[in-house]
Parts: sequence; structure tokens; C-alpha cells
Amino acid sequence: MGDPYFQKLFAERIGGAEYGKGTEIYKFEKIKRAKRKAMADFPDRKLIDFGIGENDEMADASVRKVMAREISEPANRGYADNGIAEFKEAVSRFMARQFDVILEPVGEINHCIGSKTALAMLPAAFINPGDVTLMTVPGYPVAGTHTKYYGGEVYRLPLSAENGFLPDLESIPEDIRRRAKLLVLNYPNSPTGQVATPAFYGQVIKFAKENDVVVIQDAAHMMLSYDRKPLSFLQMPGAKDVGVEVYSLSKGWNMIGWRIGWVCGNRRIVQAFSDIKDNSDSGQFIAIQKAAVAALDNTDIPQITRDKYHRRLTKLVDMLGRCGFDCKMPGGSYFLYTPAPKAAAEGITFDTAEEASQYLITRHSICTVPWDDAGSFLRFSVTYEAPDEAAEDALMAAAEKRLAEAELTF
Repeated sequence: MGDPYFQKLFAERIGGAEYGKGTEIYKFEKIKRAKRKAMADFPDRKLIDFGIGENDEMADASVRKVMAREISEPANRGYADNGIAEFKEAVSRFMARQFDVILEPVGEINHCIGSKTALAMLPAAFINPGDVTLMTVPGYPVAGTHTKYYGGEVYRLPLSAENGFLPDLESIPEDIRRRAKLLVLNYPNSPTGQVATPAFYGQVIKFAKENDVVVIQDAAHMMLSYDRKPLSFLQMPGAKDVGVEVYSLSKGWNMIGWRIGWVCGNRRIVQAFSDIKDNSDSGQFIAIQKAAVAALDNTDIPQITRDKYHRRLTKLVDMLGRCGFDCKMPGGSYFLYTPAPKAAAEGITFDTAEEASQYLITRHSICTVPWDDAGSFLRFSVTYEAPDEAAEDALMAAAEKRLAEAELTF
């Protein structure tokens, strides 16, 4: 059967006339296929999944109670457009209470249908053909993908262990600096678990002002900070002059499927985001926004979530350390990022983290996510399903037994 008549009409940004014909398999699709193979080959062995990366718990009962009430309110049936005042006011209260950051609900805050949509829309406000977005790797690619959609380029800033998983802004060539419009950051960082410091943010603000660059700081994991209090980019003097911070209720409040977050900071940038958003969606369901108000006003929820994942990460670090992994507690997020093994039993060797990951899944039913962007690393997520601490301990014991059998070397 030949190509459909519209095959030649696909935009170059998604592959043009060759769209749909590629044979390259996306990393997470490879993982899914390996998981299916492991379950087929070892039907009696439970898959230990450290790769999901989404909260294993439902939103708090108090939040669900508000949602249940609000979905039946006739006033909530309509379009939300650029958000309801109650949500923006709750964000303003949260930012003041948590960070001593004062934001005006009208003008300096707007909701988004999850942080992913905000990161997809913001490049539309700045990127013209030939412009550059500076992005850390490994990292969340959405802002870079949309930069390319608009004819822009992505300049990759490697996050290396040698540099403390912070980008080396001084290494950016002069010609890239001249064309750069955006610097996209993510702290606490996914997947490395690094947290930002005031000194680093100070360097970022100085770089932005000297090079006329707008900063977009992705704070999706903000409330999962362990070795220090959560640090907002907007706490730093001058931050609101150069950028915005993007938040999500997914990680810290167990609201992953609710798709609610916000953009806050510089008034003109928030307005540009709002104008683009106004032409992209009609706002999140008002009942969800009102349930999010209840979540933001409940100071216990993010603390309980943080404590849970801190406990799980502590157990994981201890277990992996006994198995030979070189790892330590991350500063934040629910991810553990650790160098991948180089070999296993029976003389098996790995040239990449992806090879190590595939081996662990298919031979030992242990799922991790590989990253080969800046060295070979495996990412372990502690979002596995376990109803209590006894179940957590049993899962750790099973994983340790299997990893011991693998006889990994590093």
C-alpha cells in the first residue's frame, strides 16, 4: 500500500515526508518492550519497577473531598480561560508562606494545565528562526522540542558529576550567547537530584542580564528537597527581572493526573504566556483549580510526601551501596542518579547505560531508566507501589538479592 496523499504535507518539524517511516525506537518504548519480555520470560517473577517516575499515591483525601463537591457545582461548568482568582490567590499565599516571595495574584501568576504545557508554550513567546534555547542535559526535553518547532536551535549544557550537576555557563561560546533567548533550568533536578544554591542562582541572574537571556526555572520537584529548605529562584534578588518559575502540583501533592500547575514571576513574561495560553487552551476545569486551592493551603501534604520519598531513597541508597553502586542521597526529587555498571556475570559487558538497563530488565526483572547524555548513568525512581514500610523493605530485599546474583562490576 502506497503513501497517503498527505504524506508529503507533514511539517518538517516532525519529519516532513518521512514522518512515520523511521525505525528508531524511543528510549521509554524500548523499556516498555523489555518489561513485556521480562514478564513473558519470567511469569512467576514480579517485576521490580524503579523506572516509572510518577507518584504511587492518590491525592490527599481532603483534596478529593473538595473535588467531589465542586464537580457538582453548576458555576464550575464553564471555561476557565486564564484561571480563576481563587487559585491565583492560593498560589500567592503559598509563595509568601513557603519562600517569602510576594507575588500579585493578578499579573504575576497564571495557572497551567500541568507544567508540561507551560514549558511547551513559553518558547512561542520568544523564539524566532535562528534563536537559541540553552538547555541542560540530561533533562526534560519539551521546551527544546518546541524551540525547534519554531525554527530555533537547542544548545545542550551537560550536567556532569565533575561540575556538581550544575551547568557551566562560562563554557557557552560567544556566538551562541549572542543568539540565545532562553535558559531553561530544572532544580531540584530531574534526573540528577541536584538542588540549586543561592550562589548558583546568583550566577544565573548575572548571566541573564549580561547576555539578554530569559530564565525559565522548572520547579516541578520543588517540595521534594531533602538536605536544605526548598529554594525558589524567585527568592534571589533580581530574579523577577529576568524570568519566571514553573510549578506543578504533581510531585509534591500527589496530583499527577490532575494536570494543574502555575507560572509565576516577571509580569510581562507571565502576560506573554497568558496571551499564548489564551490561544492554546480554555483553562483547566474549575473544580480542579478549586481542589488545588485546598491542596496549596494544606501545609501537611507536601511535608508528608517529602518524608515518604526521603525514607524510600535512604533505603535505596543503602541497598545499592551494598551491591557496589557508587551513590549517595540526592538533594531533591524522587530520583537516584548513579553511574551505570560496566559488566555483569558470565563476562557480559556494557558500553552504555542503555545496555546495562536492558540487561537488568530482561535478565533480572529490575527496571531502571538509562541516561547516556553526559556519561553513563542509571536513574532509579522510588515511586514504586508499596502500601507500607514492610512492603518497601520486602521490595528492597528482593532487589538486593537479584542484583547480587547479577555480579555487577563498575
